[in-house]
Amino acid sequence: MSESVATSGSMAWRGSAGVAEQAWAVPDLRRRLQLVLAGIWLLDAVLQYQSFMFTKAFAQMVGATAAGNPAVIADPITWSARLIGNHFVVMNAIFATIQLLLGLGIAWRPTVRIALAASIVWSLAVWWLGEGLGSVLTGGASPVNGAPGAAIIYALLAVLLWPVARDCTAPFVAGRAVGAHAARAAWLVLWVSLAYFALTPASRAPQATSSMISGMASGEPSWLAWIDNHAASTLSHDGLAVSIVLAIALAVVAAGVYLPPQAARATLVLALALAAAIWLAEGLGGILTGSGTDPNSGPLLALLALAYWPTARAVSGQASTPVPASTGEQ
Repeated sequence: MSESVATSGSMAWRGSAGVAEQAWAVPDLRRRLQLVLAGIWLLDAVLQYQSFMFTKAFAQMVGATAAGNPAVIADPITWSARLIGNHFVVMNAIFATIQLLLGLGIAWRPTVRIALAASIVWSLAVWWLGEGLGSVLTGGASPVNGAPGAAIIYALLAVLLWPVARDCTAPFVAGRAVGAHAARAAWLVLWVSLAYFALTPASRAPQATSSMISGMASGEPSWLAWIDNHAASTLSHDGLAVSIVLAIALAVVAAGVYLPPQAARATLVLALALAAAIWLAEGLGGILTGSGTDPNSGPLLALLALAYWPTARAVSGQASTPVPASTGEQ
């Protein structure tokens, strides 16, 4: 009697375990990229909770982004900086908590859509009021200093990684929500703009790139400061040559998503290498200085490149089939 009960109990346990295993689906590539994006938002929250941010210095940092912008852009930035300066503890706590909730919301499947939508709104607000539109209207924008602004790339990633009821047919993850043509156009605009910013007068001046890199060394750990200072020394007086080479590489990356899958992968590897080089030039976004608010554009450009990585089906030449979101892939 007891033996039969034990046997039936074991079968019941195995049955429930099987149901649980069936209900949980291994995250697909899009979901894994969403989780990486969530992790970056959580890093932003941790950085925003630093003691430096609970001082008026944070408001001064925000206010500085108004310089060089048209009045219609600069005035709201100045107003927001004044508001933060008058209530810097409360305002910074709110900002940090919003970013914490965005990260947690993207990481939790039931709230991923709400969190991604909220992150788009928040990113656009930060891009304007916190980054001064990434300095794209001031003449000082450069890929080396984070142009066109990390916040706008957060918003783009949220759109491209959006889970839909039925995915569009696409040869890479970034095209599953908006379609391959729209995704390729977004990639082209971003990387062509980076190539353009690499050739502006502020970027191609003899000491421009060198000064940008060396300026990031302040406050960094000794090993990172050594890398930045030596890179700046190596590139000293070669601003024009660096700008031309960088612009060409960025233009190749921009065109890469229109190439056959195998060639596209090669250009995406180049994009990953450029993202890593840019991140080093940015001093890892200042995240080790105690005053960095985010990791800057480097990691986001790398995440974006992975979202455009051709699928195995695309490389083999087979047609992609839409994947319903009901399979648990978010």
